[in-house]
Amino acid sequence: MDTHSKLRQLMSERGWTAYRLAKESGLSESTLANIFKRNTVPSISTLEAVCAAFGISLAQFFAEQDMVELTPELKELFDHWVSLTPEQKQAALQMLRAMNTK
Repeated sequence: MDTHSKLRQLMSERGWTAYRLAKESGLSESTLANIFKRNTVPSISTLEAVCAAFGISLAQFFAEQDMVELTPELKELFDHWVSLTPEQKQAALQMLRAMNTK
């Protein structure tokens, strides 16, 4: 999927207009108009702003598979996860597995 199609898909999934994307991303409407109307390729910094607005990473944007949206709660979880020791990660996984059994 090309960049423009992916942007349109993400906007459609959320019911966003280009105006809403501009507001959420902090980009100007003219920047987005250039991307869509002139079929220009967005810069990495523009894509980063767009991805931040959508709550996804650049890797998720370019992923061929279904995306998992990074909610604030998931981001907090991942931020804490990376600082754990391997033993702490194992303990956390065991606790989560125990809470998910019915």
